[in-house]
Amino acid sequence: MTHLAVPPVVEVTDSRFDEQVLSSPLPVLLDVWAPWCVPCRGMEPVIEELASSLSGRVRVAKLNLDRSPEAAARLRIQGVPTVIVFKGGHEVARMIGARGKADLLRALAGVA
Repeated sequence: MTHLAVPPVVEVTDSRFDEQVLSSPLPVLLDVWAPWCVPCRGMEPVIEELASSLSGRVRVAKLNLDRSPEAAARLRIQGVPTVIVFKGGHEVARMIGARGKADLLRALAGVA
């Protein structure tokens, strides 16, 4: 039996933010980023690694600030990169600025 590969990092948009983040049955690690943000691009490998290693336990998602300004405004994003952890539709942790894997795993402690 073949299984379709599910992309490990979910691309979140304005129109699907509630469905993909707030209504997720899994905790969500949301990376808010922008294409012009060099530190954001530097975090990409870490985000992808976490998505792979936490698959089935945590939904790892990315929100492009430029493409989804409504969701970014709802989240009161003041700088990128910003990483927010959600559980049960509620924000439980927020980090602003580039972070390493250890910081991101600490933010997920107790929710994943």
